[in-house]
Amino acid sequence: MRVTAAMQSLIRTIGKTKGLDPAAEKLSGWVQAATRSTPVKNALSGSWLGHQVHPMLTDLPIGAWGAATVLDLTGADPAASRRLVGLGILASAPTAAAGASDWSSLYGPAKRVGLIHAAANATASVLQITSWLVRRRGHHGAGAALSLLGLGLTLGSSYLGGHLSFVRGSGVNHTAFQGSVRRWTDVGADADLAEGARSRVLVGDVPVLLIRVDSALHAISAVCSHEGGPLDEGELGADGCVTCPWHGSRFRIDDGSVQRGPASVPQPRWEAKVEDGRILLRSA
Repeated sequence: MRVTAAMQSLIRTIGKTKGLDPAAEKLSGWVQAATRSTPVKNALSGSWLGHQVHPMLTDLPIGAWGAATVLDLTGADPAASRRLVGLGILASAPTAAAGASDWSSLYGPAKRVGLIHAAANATASVLQITSWLVRRRGHHGAGAALSLLGLGLTLGSSYLGGHLSFVRGSGVNHTAFQGSVRRWTDVGADADLAEGARSRVLVGDVPVLLIRVDSALHAISAVCSHEGGPLDEGELGADGCVTCPWHGSRFRIDDGSVQRGPASVPQPRWEAKVEDGRILLRSA
């Protein structure tokens, strides 16, 4: 309990340290510029995967470095340890790129904690790179010590990453706990929704974005799956996609699929019909 309290106190302190903001905003700007291309953003966000790619990639460097340390501590083949350290170094590059892409969309305390998370991971990678170089020169003991130190720093940093995901809810699907509505629900008069118009309506307690395009009704959940942004305030493009006003995620209005990250989870789609001049919606 004391360890938990100490860690939470440290995280609160980091979150309140506004002195980190200038560095965070500058670095975030660089990341956003580097990921401006839709294919790059989608690749790093996991839009093609159905969930964020960064958490999955973290298993690779942590696993490789952890295995290298086990071999070091058991006196196994030094060459095998060095190869594992090298594998972890190679895997850390795409892991860091995906994490940076996700982090650039955060703000406030979460962004500050994420900055320290990234700095700790970068330092750990430098230690592992140094370990690999030292091992290559035959200094296995020094290399093992550097790897152990780097692994410890990585595991400490992973606590911050877990806090961002599981305590702050960064990167989780913000539509995950929306209820489904199986009965057709009246949400308004058909005559009130003009061509090209959009409306935010409630189906039960779920906010839904309702749009009429080419006389057809389209409905997707109005809360962006990425960070909960209001899609009803976003721009509707000629390509049949709506763009979240918060972080630029883009979704097709006909099926809710992700066309551009940082979102990785599609928007829930709703069925729509008109009956007796009234618009009715239900879960698809």
